[in-house]
Amino acid sequence: MNQEIEAIKNQALSAIDQATSLDELKEVKIAHVGDRSPIARANQGLAQAPTDQRAELGKLIGTARSTINQRFEARERFLIAERDSRVLQEEKVDVTLPTARKPKGALHPLTILSNEISDLFVGLGYTVQEGPELEASWLNFDALNIPADHPARTMQDTFFIEPVDSGLVMRTHTSPVQARTMLENEPPIYVICPGRTYRADELDATHTPVFNQVEGLVVDKGITMAHLKGTLDHFAAKIFGPDVTTRIRPSFFPFTEPSAEVDFFYNGRWIEWGGCGMVNPKVLQACGIDSKIYSGFAFGMGLERTLMVRHGISDMHDIVEGDVRFSRQFGLGAR
Repeated sequence: MNQEIEAIKNQALSAIDQATSLDELKEVKIAHVGDRSPIARANQGLAQAPTDQRAELGKLIGTARSTINQRFEARERFLIAERDSRVLQEEKVDVTLPTARKPKGALHPLTILSNEISDLFVGLGYTVQEGPELEASWLNFDALNIPADHPARTMQDTFFIEPVDSGLVMRTHTSPVQARTMLENEPPIYVICPGRTYRADELDATHTPVFNQVEGLVVDKGITMAHLKGTLDHFAAKIFGPDVTTRIRPSFFPFTEPSAEVDFFYNGRWIEWGGCGMVNPKVLQACGIDSKIYSGFAFGMGLERTLMVRHGISDMHDIVEGDVRFSRQFGLGAR
């Protein structure tokens, strides 16, 4: 019996030592270490051994089994360390290689257009000014010479904030930024004011209740309509191309006097672009500027309309609904 236990042990140790991978060692464990191995069956057979021999055989089997388990665990640790070392060598990553990953996001075409216009006017010496979208009605209307009975103050155009006597509205244009600028700064003033605005319109092919504007304001000594026309000509040429032609038509806005609509000739037709005019002296006075010394001009355009014309977009839904297939036309969508 002693010889049989010794042979079982030596056979198990030999099989363990010859295993060259964790997969082979797993097979060795089933054959020589597990519950169905010869050493396990020998341990189970102690019950049939003579009573006076059980203690000696049990000690012999236990010693052999312990030796096998220790050798197995040592071999397993060695093979795991060998595998990990090999993986570090074979599966290392060269971080200097170029990747094929694409950016997951990008600026929306409207944002790019707004930045382009801001950069254009910064190059002309203007500063970029922004203001809150939740605005005081005094700045949105009264300071701009829009009296309480003006159509722009009716519920069909403006989002009023409850309670109605709170004096707050969602700004209907970025002109309050101009008022804030005049209240906070002494002339000369040269600013461009891009931003999001709100009006109670239904979303359709040419309208949206949330839209973007860019407005310009100049207040200085000796400013005339000629300065305004020259600025608009330069603006249009940079946005639509050097061959574009602009014209101004008489119109009415409470905050400018005289007022005009500015159109440009593009792709064989005249297109209405926005409003403009000389800053109304009442607006200058409301903002603390002496209208006898200073004059100014202002203009405002919708960015959505500008983007639609420049890129031949026919439906406002494409701009506002966030479909990446629209952005991909500009090379900006996720791929």
